Amino acid sequence: MLFPLFQYGFLHVSFDHQLKEALPHLWRYGFSLTRDRVQADDLVQDSVERALRKRKLWDQSQPLKPWVMKILLNVFRDRFRARNRLAEVPFEPEYSGSVEDRSVEDRSELNAVVARMQTLPETQLQALQLVAFGGLTYAECAEVLGVPTGTILSRVARARAKLNEDAAKAAPTLRSVT
Repeated sequence: MLFPLFQYGFLHVSFDHQLKEALPHLWRYGFSLTRDRVQADDLVQDSVERALRKRKLWDQSQPLKPWVMKILLNVFRDRFRARNRLAEVPFEPEYSGSVEDRSVEDRSELNAVVARMQTLPETQLQALQLVAFGGLTYAECAEVLGVPTGTILSRVARARAKLNEDAAKAAPTLRSVT
């Protein structure tokens, strides 16, 4: 069976290849939404299944990743937000961000950042998750969320500023003993 091709620079990249390349980004974004590995796996699986079923709706002149990210966000909204299950999803504090071992300090810092992210307004959090975890460009993120690119730039900048401000407040201060 032949699959549609997307012209990416000088290369023609198939639907299947682009989907395979997007999987790690989809999983990271799914995990950032659910904060649970198993639910992230299910969310990605459902999103990929929906993308495969609806592949004829994909605009072949556009990259696949933003389209699939939008599907993932819609599946998440359908499944979790409609049932108000987001509040019931437990935070998984031992997530290290990758397969490789991380130091205790790295894990602690990652957990602190994730905890601070939960204090962000929903609009800023969604934009930051799509850019940071989803690996989307600002324009792609704007397309997924259905807002202008400038709005995404503003939301991400405000989110990063708030996280940096909170990190500075939480940083221990050293006193001089001399």
